[in-house]
Amino acid sequence: MILRRLQLVNFRNFAEQIFDLNSHLTVIVGDNAKGKTNLLEAIYFLINGVGFRESREEELITLVKEHGSVAGIISDNQEKSTFRIALKKQDNGTVKQYLINNAKKRHQPYIREQTKAILFTPEQIEIVTGAPERRRDYFNKTIGYYDLSYKRCINNYDHALHKRNRILESHHDDKKLQGELAFWDEYLVKQAQYITSKRQEYCGYLNINGKLDYKEFAVYYHKNEMTKMKLAEVYHLEKRYRRTLIGPQKDDFYFMMKNHPEKNVSHFGSRSEQRLTIFWLKLNEIKYCEDRLKRTPILLLDDIFSELDRKNIMMILSLIKQYQTVITATDDAPFSQIDIPKTTIRL
Repeated sequence: MILRRLQLVNFRNFAEQIFDLNSHLTVIVGDNAKGKTNLLEAIYFLINGVGFRESREEELITLVKEHGSVAGIISDNQEKSTFRIALKKQDNGTVKQYLINNAKKRHQPYIREQTKAILFTPEQIEIVTGAPERRRDYFNKTIGYYDLSYKRCINNYDHALHKRNRILESHHDDKKLQGELAFWDEYLVKQAQYITSKRQEYCGYLNINGKLDYKEFAVYYHKNEMTKMKLAEVYHLEKRYRRTLIGPQKDDFYFMMKNHPEKNVSHFGSRSEQRLTIFWLKLNEIKYCEDRLKRTPILLLDDIFSELDRKNIMMILSLIKQYQTVITATDDAPFSQIDIPKTTIRL
């Protein structure tokens, strides 16, 4: 599936504008604060149904405006379809309306008719360098996009975990506490088993596809399993601390570079190696999308070359040739000699 044209109305800093995209490479060039990332986000929003920076969706609509929209013409073989998401501010938030060829759709049917946009931004380096919560969030979103049962399990688990912690915080009688925890323990264990199994499965997929050009990566899944036996073992500690101490909310993932000697990229990798680790994750998202949806996704790269050396820049440019790619940059010099069709949008 190829995104041919993008039309924005009151989206971020764009009042009303149309952009034509190349089926191979589109380079968005401009100074900082000109809207390069806003344009990239518009593509992401059109395809995935959500933005990637806003804390509230009303922030996607141009300031002082009440309505906004993003529309795109997407071709699949010889067929062309118009996808559109309309935004409207209301007192209790923002309402989104999904349309395909002007026919209203619910979110999931809209998404199912789409490809997927794979995003790589400088901030995503925190998946590697940041707290374990960032890595869990990344795996949850990646797996949950394709597995709705996993997404439901995450939501169910978080809700039940909150309930269990409230019980632990307010307990006064040991016998009563054990009775109240029994139901939630059984429920949480069931959700946790599915979460753990799917995280393990996706890590296995990553490790099968560990090579990135001349480098090889791996992820080690440090799982914190929840079983009835393990809950019984930590019961007295949980009573003392009044918190649930085990479970997938404690999981972590270690990214390793396996070229000799093996090293933990989070702790010992250079900034460039950490960025390449993210790119390796993103390339596997692409492969996973192709395996699951049987469609080629769009690759969105936001100013990723600022901290890469020339060798790694050329490696990435050679790898993206097989995908429709949209890149933001302050300078188009790195793309001047690339031998694929390209379009430059200057803001």
